[in-house]
Amino acid sequence: MIKYLGSKRTLLPSILEQVDAVPNCSSVLDLFSGTSRVGHALKDAGYRVIANDHNAYAHTLATCYVQADRDDLLGDVQDLVDECNAIVGRAGWFTKTFCQQSRFIHPRNGARIDSIREHLESLDLPHELKAVMLVSLMEAADRVDSTTGVQMAYLKQWAKRAMKDMELRVPNMLPQADPGKGEAHCLDAADAARFKVDVAYLDPPYNQHSYLGNYHVWESLVRWDKPEVYGVACKRTDCKTRKSPFNRKREIADALEQVINNLEAKVVIMSFNNEGYLQRAELEAMLADRGDITVLEHDYKRYVGAQIGIHSPQGRKVGTVSHVRNTEYLFVVNNQAA
Repeated sequence: MIKYLGSKRTLLPSILEQVDAVPNCSSVLDLFSGTSRVGHALKDAGYRVIANDHNAYAHTLATCYVQADRDDLLGDVQDLVDECNAIVGRAGWFTKTFCQQSRFIHPRNGARIDSIREHLESLDLPHELKAVMLVSLMEAADRVDSTTGVQMAYLKQWAKRAMKDMELRVPNMLPQADPGKGEAHCLDAADAARFKVDVAYLDPPYNQHSYLGNYHVWESLVRWDKPEVYGVACKRTDCKTRKSPFNRKREIADALEQVINNLEAKVVIMSFNNEGYLQRAELEAMLADRGDITVLEHDYKRYVGAQIGIHSPQGRKVGTVSHVRNTEYLFVVNNQAA
């Protein structure tokens, strides 16, 4: 899966343990799905997963890892991966924008991304098959990028991996879970919260950094709308307008409370970072009406960019790193009345 700020890889065992403890649980809502790492793990564990995220790249990842089923698509995907790996690169919009105006990907690989993406667009593929192929391309590009894991900036010198030749692989799709086919949605979180499930897992944004801004290259690669861009990082101009209330200190509490109130689940599991806009006591107060609350704490390293610190355009370090570790809270709320 792609490198991702806020990935729940280290929290997965604890999340799965809490879901497994719910009697007769068969369905789980992954409300802010991101890379679908959690949704993929839940599907692999045998649950029917409904995933939701309002960004196109995240919805595409969820379509691949939650909704699409391996037995339906594996043969076609393998054929297309082989076909795409044989395509010769020809520089276009992606190369100009993300390899020349900025330096996220080496131009040699950028030209191949351009050619492969145009080829996929020309095929008029079924929705799930196209999503799986876009994930294959996204992950291939991620393996040869030149960033610290977010796309707010790129490395001053090319990363060693950026000099390698990009190669598509078949994504790790899963067979359908016994309770039924998964679903991937691209809805506002308050609307998606209304899906009736046994367990709802929430991993909301928690500070001013939007995932659209952090992963705008993938958004443009998936949408393939070739938007106007701005700044050194060549962000999509809609990064300025597609703002989430979860990224605003004055709005996050109301937005999260609305989501929580709309949930149709017996058990709610929510992860939240101690660097977020909301404090533990505020979150517990929001969840209190839903039942008994258990809070688990997990210590982990901050993302690599925060550990490196801030540097000037000349490469000089500015200021000092205040801390290199964070606490991730896992709130578990049992609502027997739901």
